[in-house]
Amino acid sequence: MSKVDSRTWTIAEAGAALAKSGAEFVTLFQQGTLEVEIYRPVGVDRQQPHKKDELYVIIAGSGTFVHGRQRSPFHEGDTLFVKAGVPHRFEDFSPDFATWVFFYGPEGGE
Repeated sequence: MSKVDSRTWTIAEAGAALAKSGAEFVTLFQQGTLEVEIYRPVGVDRQQPHKKDELYVIIAGSGTFVHGRQRSPFHEGDTLFVKAGVPHRFEDFSPDFATWVFFYGPEGGE
């Protein structure tokens, strides 16, 4: 990733980068401790706890967000925070589910 002073992404551009990668997520940008990704699991979310604090902004879809011992419904436009090291995953999500992912801060969280 190259460093830039500013950058914008449309959902279409991020989705195209994801489709081109053939993966469930792709990193779009890195600057300092910040990493910006788009994530779109298919059928099952197999992610494991992460080393950094994390913020999701739901692009499309709905479902249930499991974080620690809590379960919360989510919908397009919602913002979800997960502290570093907390087990979490998306369940029962709609086929159109996609989210921006922002990792930031030091390993172990802030």
